[in-house]
Amino acid sequence: MHPVVEQVTNSLRQRSKPSRDAYLDRCARTRDENPPKLRLSCGNMAHGYAACGEDEKELIGGMVAANLGIISSYNDMLSAHQPLADYPAMIKRIARELGGTAQVASGVPAMCDGVTQGQPGMDLSLFSRDVVAMSTAIGLSHNLFDGVIYLGICDKIVPGMLIGALQFGHLPAAFIGSGPMASGIPNKTKADVRQQYAEGKADRAQLLAVESASYHSPGTCTFYGTANSNQVLMEILGVQLPGSSFLHPNDPLRPMLVQRTVQALMSSEARAGQGSLSEVLTEASLVNAVVGLLATGGSTNHTLHLVAIARTAGIDLTWQDMDKLSSVVPLLARVYPNGSADINDFHNAGGMAFLTRELRSGGLLNEDVVNLLGVGLDPYCHAPGIDRNGEVVWEDPIKTSAREDVLRAVSNPFSPEGGLHSLSGNLGESVIKVSAVAAEHRHIKAPCRIFHTQDALKHAFEAGELDRDVVAVVRFQGPAANGMPELHKMTPYLGSVQDKGYQVALVTDGRMSGASGKVPAAIHLTPEALNGGPIALLQDGDVVELDADSGTLSVHVETAEWQARTPVTAPPAEDTLGRSLFGVFRSNASGAMLGASVFEPSVEDRSRG
Repeated sequence: MHPVVEQVTNSLRQRSKPSRDAYLDRCARTRDENPPKLRLSCGNMAHGYAACGEDEKELIGGMVAANLGIISSYNDMLSAHQPLADYPAMIKRIARELGGTAQVASGVPAMCDGVTQGQPGMDLSLFSRDVVAMSTAIGLSHNLFDGVIYLGICDKIVPGMLIGALQFGHLPAAFIGSGPMASGIPNKTKADVRQQYAEGKADRAQLLAVESASYHSPGTCTFYGTANSNQVLMEILGVQLPGSSFLHPNDPLRPMLVQRTVQALMSSEARAGQGSLSEVLTEASLVNAVVGLLATGGSTNHTLHLVAIARTAGIDLTWQDMDKLSSVVPLLARVYPNGSADINDFHNAGGMAFLTRELRSGGLLNEDVVNLLGVGLDPYCHAPGIDRNGEVVWEDPIKTSAREDVLRAVSNPFSPEGGLHSLSGNLGESVIKVSAVAAEHRHIKAPCRIFHTQDALKHAFEAGELDRDVVAVVRFQGPAANGMPELHKMTPYLGSVQDKGYQVALVTDGRMSGASGKVPAAIHLTPEALNGGPIALLQDGDVVELDADSGTLSVHVETAEWQARTPVTAPPAEDTLGRSLFGVFRSNASGAMLGASVFEPSVEDRSRG
């Protein structure tokens, strides 16, 4: 194993031991004190299976056959979730054929960052993750289930489901996504027209036509944002079957992989408590997930989600761990926004099987892991297929990339490092993704311009006020201020300024997420402005320096002047479109460094974050 991967894993184990032991003890006590179904009274049981058929009642009430719970994010408005409509019936049928049962335990809300991008609803986006986690826990609180299948795919939904699932870590768990839609117009074409629209060179009809040609059918969006990053992580973590992540929604292999998933959860080993989620999600598998994220140039949202997921499992993952791993994990994939290809191109080039094989050959993955297919990484280095008996098998080793412009071997990477860095300095702590940022744009020192909204930046751009070297600072965008919305609305404007030959960067306590692109962006700045972060002291014209290579983010102001300043007053919180309901979330969220979560933030944690 690579010494840095080994060191990070061992360090994670050592410093997490007290909290991890406490988590594992809680899982063991839950299984001992509240085993599935066995503590339910007759009245409890009758309520739990009242709507079932008589044969299902007999199986569930008999306490011998496995009863699987299904948590679903299905809705038919959002393309990624629409294909999930038929999965519960399929899972129930397969469970019955195998001598067990399955029930839909609950649905969870599924919002789309694409629909709410630049809209008031985006203020609810990050906190929807924690709502999904709580909804998951409510569905499983009935304690009727021997294992759980999670039907979800997009941005906050999968992390939220996993956080909720970890509260039931004594149970085996499996995730099933829907797969990406077929490729539409090239993502670069879409990005170009967006920038042309921002510059007034394309009208709304042209922009809508391009957007509709990009997002056009059932399945996930094809760029490599948070939704597709989720799939990479779930597969490498071992809670999703190998090779299943990027099959088209109508691929004939999908039903067979669903059957294999149900079989895994209903096996005698799973019924005996082996392969429970607490055994699958460990320090070792979590490091593997971070490695996979870095090697593919995945979403910066996971600097929040992975920290929150880890803390739920008693593991103290930090941005510094990710930074150390990034220094030795090579970038093996170029998928938009880190390249011109889309996720279908990645899959067809060799996909997850090739990626896992290469990372493993480079000593970059922990081998001591448990997954849906047992122990070790062997199956995850093979593509799924169908044998002569009609069974799914993983026998086809993917040894070469079909497209080296999309996916490469560890011996010939696109970059020797993963492109995700932590930044620190007198403005606080933040992260930056540079896998799509050209080397000449990774260090900028320029006067800043302060904004409190995306629209204010747009107006400054339209007035020509940003046509210079500039660091755009957008503050009061953190979890405590407004829920930490994504700030993609600014991307075309800042990209246009950069294309004019100016040096430009973004500094914010908000998010940019999976579509972080060619403009250097120091995001998730902590402490945030509302909580007294130094960003609240900045004034127009202050010289800000961002150096992604050295990992620094600083303002150059005389010490006496800086100390004499007082934080600027925050704008009032908006309360329309449901945002008033989330005041309790904003007031109790931990900082970005701790996952921006409302779950159990201690006083010490909140001051750290």
